[in-house]
Amino acid sequence: MPYNINYKRLYTFAATVSWILLVGNSLLVNQESYPGTFQENSDFLGRLFKVSFIALVFLTQRASVEAYKGTDFIGYLWKLFIRAGSTAYICGLFFLGITNFDFFTNPKFRLLEILYFISFAFITYFLGKAFYIWRNMILFQKTRALQYEWDWFELLIYSSLLGSLLPLELLKHVPLISLMVLYMLFLSIHLRWVAYLTATKKWRSIFLLIGILVSLFIFYEYFDYMLEKHQLISDFYYDPFLVLTSLFVGIYTLVSLLVAIFNLPTSSVFEQKREDLLNFQRLSQSIQQGEDEQQVYNLMFNSAMNASGAVAGWLEIIDDAGQTAIIEAENVDETIVQQIRQVLEKYQVTTVEYVNNNLDHNAGFKALDLPFRSLNVVPLKSQKRTYGTLYLLKDIEQGFDRESINVIRTFTSQTILTIENLRLMAASLQNERYKEELKIASSVQESLIPKTFPSDSWFEISCFSQAAKEVGGDFYDFLQLNEDRIAIIIGDVSGKGISAAFHMAQMKGIFHGLMQDDLQPVEFMVKANNALTHCLERTSFITAALYIIDYKLKGFFFARAGHCHTLYYNSMTEETFYFNTEGLGLGIIRDKSYGKRIHNMHYDYNPGDVMIIYTDGIVEARSANQDEYGEERLRDMLSRHYHLEADDIKAAIINDLNQFSGELIHDDQTLIVIKFRNDQPILAL
Repeated sequence: MPYNINYKRLYTFAATVSWILLVGNSLLVNQESYPGTFQENSDFLGRLFKVSFIALVFLTQRASVEAYKGTDFIGYLWKLFIRAGSTAYICGLFFLGITNFDFFTNPKFRLLEILYFISFAFITYFLGKAFYIWRNMILFQKTRALQYEWDWFELLIYSSLLGSLLPLELLKHVPLISLMVLYMLFLSIHLRWVAYLTATKKWRSIFLLIGILVSLFIFYEYFDYMLEKHQLISDFYYDPFLVLTSLFVGIYTLVSLLVAIFNLPTSSVFEQKREDLLNFQRLSQSIQQGEDEQQVYNLMFNSAMNASGAVAGWLEIIDDAGQTAIIEAENVDETIVQQIRQVLEKYQVTTVEYVNNNLDHNAGFKALDLPFRSLNVVPLKSQKRTYGTLYLLKDIEQGFDRESINVIRTFTSQTILTIENLRLMAASLQNERYKEELKIASSVQESLIPKTFPSDSWFEISCFSQAAKEVGGDFYDFLQLNEDRIAIIIGDVSGKGISAAFHMAQMKGIFHGLMQDDLQPVEFMVKANNALTHCLERTSFITAALYIIDYKLKGFFFARAGHCHTLYYNSMTEETFYFNTEGLGLGIIRDKSYGKRIHNMHYDYNPGDVMIIYTDGIVEARSANQDEYGEERLRDMLSRHYHLEADDIKAAIINDLNQFSGELIHDDQTLIVIKFRNDQPILAL
């Protein structure tokens, strides 16, 4: 069995040994020539130890940062700030203080030199961590050209180590340094990751980037202080490698900070576009039911190609007779198609999702000598049958990151759902029994909607629900947990018709079953997601929001699973706002990681507060001009009618909605208005 070498540990050990040798050599050399001072790396051996230490530290960080995956850009900045940037503050604040004492500056003890080399290790570690985290940021959604540009830059940076070893006075060559700075500025324009930050994350990134810049400044001030006050003969400022990496880290940090600041006004636009891309309901609406299957497949193929940046691909469809045919292809011929199929059949991965981000590392693909380096194979299948397979190719390594793979899955999943809906509707037109089934489903759904609602001296509630067709996918319910707590749930099942109605019934049963244990909202969502795994089709999902109102604590807990944001009026501050909480729909992720996508929230209510819960059929209702009703108009309605009773607030909103849309309903509409009363009873202690 081959032994796997842990390069990170190996580099770390070697770097530690190099640093110890560097310190020992520097303490021994020229001790008599420079009384009261020391000369860092004055001989060739010292320079060799220093170059070895720097190179090994950077290689350690390369191996460490290489493992960072995904789009957790704030996490990258936080790691850099905490693990590396904080060392600057410790180094600067601590050393600048203690070096004022004679004990540390006494040549007899040589402590000042040791402290200096500790700070030298800190700055090297900081620059190595920053250098390779910025590398990951620059190469996010990379192209082949960008990969080449970075490889050349990294080679030039490492070549500057020769300037420390020989030594060469590279920093005195102004044209050469100017060209390197221009190259750094050119690389610094690659900031695609900023577009994936929400407004809140952009603010966090700004503070973290400022902290990183301050770290660089503290290091600079420390070394300048040590040189000037203690007359240390240090070649830090004349080390080409460290100076160039410092320049690069500083330039990219500053450019990122400026872009993040100037990008703040357009944050809502980028967030909306990303939400449109990842929101299943939006995607399902983009594929019109009036289109035929061929049009749906064409739209899916083109959308997947554009979203992933693929340079080639094809789409195979399996007909009812089991015959496979290519209905869409781009930049591939029959020979390449057959060659790739044969390799996939050899490895028995033709019926499962397959991602290979380095085809040259696979003997079967390498032998084909293809002009492509990354392959993503996505089968189009439901629980009942396989509809076909989508093949996407890119000419660069690591071409399909997690974000693009999830986007492709979204398109294929919604395509399958649309195809099945099209076939279901076509079959229903030929079978009159479908109307009877709709009547049955409608009566079942009607029986599941609560006819009476909780009403006491604590709060008042008013509800409205209307399906776009005979049956819909909206649902709501409540459960009195005890005399002090009540649970209220609202949800929306993907799709429409009979399947949505039955999934609504399943969700109602899950709600009443699980909430008997008086679960917290997040616990309920996790267990509900597990339960739906066994009864919900892979192409379906449910958005929901659960609220637990606690009379005794005068507050409520809630969790949002991909549902519409809650609208709220605070009577104390007279503000109307949305709770913009994160959360993923039920059934989208069907493993243990789902719990990380849901968060508990708590809010203390005041007498006179109003909470509005609704489904997307309210805010997405359209006028004759195809304008959306929108969240802003709904908030404006609450701002003008919060003083009314719950029934009157509901009536005002529904009347305004009907006037806006002309009473044309394109999607199920559900609205719940909860108003906390002013005359609340006094609980016995």
